[in-house]
Parts: sequence; structure tokens; C-alpha cells
Amino acid sequence: MKVAVIYGGVSSEREVSLKSGASMVKNLDRNKYEVIDFKIDEMTDVFKLNEMDIDIALIGLHGKFGEDGSIQSILEAMGIKYCGCDPLTSGILMDKNFTKIISRQNEVLTADWLTVKSVEDIDYKAIENMGYPVFIKPNSGGSSVATFFIKSKEDVENAVREGLKYDEIVMIEKYIKGVEHTSFILNGEVFPTLRITSDNEFFDYEAKYSTTKGAEEVVVELPEDLDKRLKSYSEKCWKAFNCKGYVRADYIITDDGDIYLLELNTLPGMTETSLIPKSAKARGFDYSGLLDKLIEYSL
Repeated sequence: MKVAVIYGGVSSEREVSLKSGASMVKNLDRNKYEVIDFKIDEMTDVFKLNEMDIDIALIGLHGKFGEDGSIQSILEAMGIKYCGCDPLTSGILMDKNFTKIISRQNEVLTADWLTVKSVEDIDYKAIENMGYPVFIKPNSGGSSVATFFIKSKEDVENAVREGLKYDEIVMIEKYIKGVEHTSFILNGEVFPTLRITSDNEFFDYEAKYSTTKGAEEVVVELPEDLDKRLKSYSEKCWKAFNCKGYVRADYIITDDGDIYLLELNTLPGMTETSLIPKSAKARGFDYSGLLDKLIEYSL
């Protein structure tokens, strides 16, 4: 079976993608697959896949062109199967604003927020009503790139300006104090939840991709009620967004036991230190076995 690993790309998350793709290429079982190491440096590179007789593609792209449904649409037009969500679901979940709206419609808690398209759009009164601190980030960004933890009004404008360099819409989101958890969902099955600890104020780029500052432990002893609610949220999201293959759902759990959805990732990090391989390991799958399952469920 010929498997192409597509990674690299031209988004702000290219460096993360290079790491994810390299890890996939390294861990695919050569006894089962003919591996095509397919790094994208220009968007037009993807059309070369049409000449390679690929059986299935693993997508290691992150950010725009990867998570927004673009590459999925191109692969479908070529008749190439791929692992992960379809173009429509990918596009919706790339948009944090749409994700939060639909999540609330399905009775999944998410923090209050507002969006702006320019610094002139900033509603300081609305932010004041939400209460500081807040997170300011690109609406369609990922890997915590250009994500700012803002504690006062004076820092809002600069953070919005920086966010607008990465996206035409910037989200301003209420900070929820609690512990971040992540839920890996494979083919509709919720895998062991990871509790995320970081030396930084939030689980930022460095913590996500450093070999020394990733997720610290698997949560195995959540109170029964909390565990059921978190799994219920993940299952609701899977169905509401018509997910396929795999996704990662990120949450904050407060001291009072409230669970807030942060976001859903259709092409989450797949480096050696990423969260999904750690969750899969807790279920008994090594990295190669995880890739086997991704391929199996996508054929």
C-alpha cells in the first residue's frame, strides 16, 4: 500500500508541520507501506500527487491550506483517500467563532468571546464586562501562534494588531481559570484524557512542541461524573460537526468541576511529544500502531 505523508506547507504553522510530518514518516511501518515523503514548499506542489498512484494520504499540515479544508478538497478532486475530517468539517472547525457558536447550540460550554476585524472594532466595554484577563488570538490560528494572555486594557490594541497579521478576524476570549485537558477521539471512540501542565501561563507553542515541556500525565482518576461529562462533550462534538477519522478536543476544567470547550483540532500535532501519541500510548498503541489505525479507519 502506497501512503503519502503530506506536510510542510506555507502557513504560519509550517515549522510544526515539518515536525509532525517527519514523525509520521519515521513511524510508518515499512513492512506494511510504501512511504512517500511528500513535503510541500509551494501550494502547487500538491498537484504532483496526481501522478504518484497514492492509495491514501496522511495529512501532517497545520493551519491554512491544511486544516481549513483546502488540501482535503484537492485530494477528493484527485480521487485520493485521506485520513481525517472532510472539507466542510475542517473549514468549520478551523473557524474558532463558528466552532463556539455550534458548540453552544449543542449544549457544550465554551467561554464568552467576541471577534474584531480591526482595532477600530475593539469594544472595550464588552471586554470589561467579560473581565480581564482575556486571550487574544487569530480566529483561524493554531498551535497557539500569535496567542496573547492579556491582563489589562492597555495591552489589547497591540495584541489585536499582532493577531491581524495572521488572520482577518481576531478573537477576544474570556480567560477561564482551571486546568487544561485534552481528549483524543478516534473513529468516534474517546481515548484516555490528558491533563496538561506547563511552566508557562498557558499551554503555548513552546510547551506544545518542546521535548521537555509537553503534557505531563494521563488523567486516569477523574471523578466519575466529571469523566462522563467530558466524554459526553467529546461525543456530542464528534456528532455535531460530523467528524471523521480523528480529532483532538481541548478543554478547561475549573475547580468547581465546570468543563469548557476550548477548540477542536482536525489536524492536531503529531510530533513525538504531541498529545495524541501520548493518549494512544495509554490505550496500548505505539506511534506505528496509531498510524495503522488512522489508515484502517480511513480506507
